[in-house]
Amino acid sequence: MPPGRQPDKERLERIVAEARRAREERQKGYRAQALKRFPWMCARCGREFTRATLHQLTVHHRDGNHDNNPPDGSNWELLCLYCHENEHARLVDESVRGRPAPGVEPAPRATYKPFAHLDALLKRKR
Repeated sequence: MPPGRQPDKERLERIVAEARRAREERQKGYRAQALKRFPWMCARCGREFTRATLHQLTVHHRDGNHDNNPPDGSNWELLCLYCHENEHARLVDESVRGRPAPGVEPAPRATYKPFAHLDALLKRKR
């Protein structure tokens, strides 16, 4: 066997061990916790999901803060891709209209007035 190359069995065992560690890390994540805690259905439209379609089910943070992950799951809801996109679009629309959306700070209003002293400039040039 060439130097620096592990036998296939050792390499396979290392790959399997890494995959198991990665799976355990993912299980600690909020998505895995939410999927264990809640039924696999969209909280808005009621569409049900199976293992084959589970990748289309997302975890929405109700307050918009992805760091707020309480162990009881009170800040999460499962939404399908379409309802999740619609929810975020609704929050953006509300913020543009000037209504504060929950968990989203409204964008600051522009205060610069580019034509504020235009009349004075025009009078000076005459």
